[in-house]
Amino acid sequence: MRKNVLILCTGNSCRSIMGEALINAKLSTCLFAQSSGVKASGTVNSYAEALLKEKGYWNQSYHSKVIETVLDTAFDLIITVCDHAKETCPIFPKAVKTIHVGFDDPSGKAEVEYEKTLNLIEKELLPIVKKELC
Repeated sequence: MRKNVLILCTGNSCRSIMGEALINAKLSTCLFAQSSGVKASGTVNSYAEALLKEKGYWNQSYHSKVIETVLDTAFDLIITVCDHAKETCPIFPKAVKTIHVGFDDPSGKAEVEYEKTLNLIEKELLPIVKKELC
């Protein structure tokens, strides 16, 4: 049975969506990832979405979600990817473990920064998730 992972950030428009897409694309045999935001923006960053589509990681089900939509999910691991989410992460009644792996927000920066962030998430976050749960 696959384990559930939540990638949490503030706006759920860029970094957490990238993490969700990467985990689902590369570790789907043992994990299912979702993402959410403590103050979800309601939209996915257009550069992040275009990059994920270009790499073949995009799924039409990905969207910016408020945290209330996932609070009752039984997650095996919750990962905060920004400092604000780490500081304001609510207590999940069914969560087993919460860890923090922070990444700088590429929003508002040059397009090349999005690919750098995606590569960092793949290089730094995926091995940790794999070690924890696979």
